[in-house]
Amino acid sequence: MKALLLLLGLLLSQATIAAPGIDAVTVTAGADGQQTYTLSIQVLLMMTALSMLPAALILMTSFTRIVIVLSILRQALGTAQTPSNQILIGLALFLTFFIMGPVLSEVYTVALEPYLADEMSTQAAIDAAKIPVREFMLAQTRDDDLALFARISGQETFAQEADVPFTLLMPAFATSELKTAFQIGFLLFIPFLVIDLVVASVLMSMGMMMLSPLIISLPFKIMLFVLVDGWALVMGTLATSFYV
Repeated sequence: MKALLLLLGLLLSQATIAAPGIDAVTVTAGADGQQTYTLSIQVLLMMTALSMLPAALILMTSFTRIVIVLSILRQALGTAQTPSNQILIGLALFLTFFIMGPVLSEVYTVALEPYLADEMSTQAAIDAAKIPVREFMLAQTRDDDLALFARISGQETFAQEADVPFTLLMPAFATSELKTAFQIGFLLFIPFLVIDLVVASVLMSMGMMMLSPLIISLPFKIMLFVLVDGWALVMGTLATSFYV
């Protein structure tokens, strides 16, 4: 068996040595002046872009606001790890696809579909795809957050919205999303906090100081959340908060 493996290794090494080398970087100039990169470079660039998708999902979509609000809601209910992190992330992910549906459809129509049909170059497709994404992000970004990062970068004035670079828009959008998420989370926290205070006061007046108020208030908070159809209200509020 060892001899067979050794023979196989030798054959593979000989085949590798005999095989002609593949150029890693090859640039072909077109008749119209555009440059086409070799397939290996295209694959490398594609893999690099895929590695950036999680960051783009978090910083350029509604995912940040949704997952923070759901996490604060779970904390307010006091249910520890129920729903679990996997469930919360799954809910946030699919609700993000629902909210970003019109934006993604427009990106497909104006950029991806013409690019796949060879009607548009790569750079032109990227520029066309930026437009609906930029419009969505600018609609959710506060002016003071945008002005803050513009002042830090030394670019305090822009002639039009299209002049705002993504390197400035992304941190401003993320900051605005964090503010909005914590504002919604604060409003969600108040009714459950009231229940905790009432239960703690009742237990204190009855002399049950050794009994944890969380144990008693948890079923009341769950009952209140179910009676008001809390999940539908939270999901509906999150979805409509992006288009109001």
